[in-house]
Amino acid sequence: MKTCINSEFGKLEGVIVHKPGSEVENMTPENAERALYSDILNLAVASGEFAQLEGVLKKVTSVFYVKNLLTEILQDDNVKINLMKDICNNEGIVCNPNKLAENQAENLAKLLIEGVFLLKNNLTNYLSNERFLLRPLHNLFFTRDSAMGMNGHMIIGKMANPVREREALIMEAIFKHHPMFETETLNSDNPKNGISFNPKSTIEGGDFLVARENVFVIGTGVRTSTQGIDFIIESIKQLKTGLQHIVVQELPSTPESFIHLDMVFTFLNTDSCMIYEPLITKMNRLRTIHIQIENRKVTKIEEEPNILKALQKTGIDLRPAYCGGNTDSWVQEREQWHSGANFFAFAPGKVIGYERNNHTIDQLDNNGFEILKAGDVIEGKISVDDYKKCVVLIPGSELARGGGGARCMTMPVRRGEVIW
Repeated sequence: MKTCINSEFGKLEGVIVHKPGSEVENMTPENAERALYSDILNLAVASGEFAQLEGVLKKVTSVFYVKNLLTEILQDDNVKINLMKDICNNEGIVCNPNKLAENQAENLAKLLIEGVFLLKNNLTNYLSNERFLLRPLHNLFFTRDSAMGMNGHMIIGKMANPVREREALIMEAIFKHHPMFETETLNSDNPKNGISFNPKSTIEGGDFLVARENVFVIGTGVRTSTQGIDFIIESIKQLKTGLQHIVVQELPSTPESFIHLDMVFTFLNTDSCMIYEPLITKMNRLRTIHIQIENRKVTKIEEEPNILKALQKTGIDLRPAYCGGNTDSWVQEREQWHSGANFFAFAPGKVIGYERNNHTIDQLDNNGFEILKAGDVIEGKISVDDYKKCVVLIPGSELARGGGGARCMTMPVRRGEVIW
């Protein structure tokens, strides 16, 4: 499969996910904050909810699993030992990469995801409060962040928090070595073509949205730095000729539900989007900046009133639906907190989101989206092919407490082209 992402809503042809496993339960109230959670999750409930998302995706596209892909590339001894060296060096731990590599591929993949226990076999380890030598990847089921498609390339995430850096190392190894995928990777830690490295660069997939082949919308805040966006600007200058646009949206540092742009803005179709109105279109101090690149040079950087106005200048005119409605600020805040703006499109006008956000779903209903239940789609009682526009609802009582929605839990690797 040749990777290709030229929009947020082209027909989905391949997606990578990760089923939440015991790495989610290898978390306590004491270390939850370090793991970037505000609460600990009930795995049994979260797994049942994730199965609904998984079931819908299997009806509409090819689904790949991180654990399976990782196991398959670890069959190669050279890949295995090099990845172990990269992980041990990156995490600054005293470990023997060769010893870890003695594990069979399937078991090693499990250890890299669920954690390697710290043996209390010397004084330092005995006195350590750590339970793990390699900590579990509590956030791995949010596959969106560790790599993101930009046209025919996959940008490897430069994670803002050390607890997530191994996710990006794993995804880069998969895209470089798995025969299933044909792609070129872009990594700010190892830039090509003379692009300079900036240690302050961070970029995560939740902040990176592809509007059109030459139009990108990127959030900057606690997870994606301006230096990370500069890396994308330089990459575009190297890779692409012609007119290119980047719309940058500043995000607040608090509350934590604003960590990524896709928590306040997502595309639904060529002509519609979901927004959290107080941040996107109401007056505030957060800036929206339009960057124009033409013939490998930045030709314009200027402020715009908001994302919608900036996109209009690129020929994209979007009608917004409102997360939590647009009449009660308390309802808006509640539904945004539970990922009410975080929709994932699997085809133009066909999206997946949480059923718990009633006022948000009413907005979609009022905008002509048929409301479908995931269970009915999975059981074959209804087909998404029978609808021009629809929203498939998945349960989210537990998954939403992890701090993300359907877009957060999916990493598209290929989409069909869109007729504008």
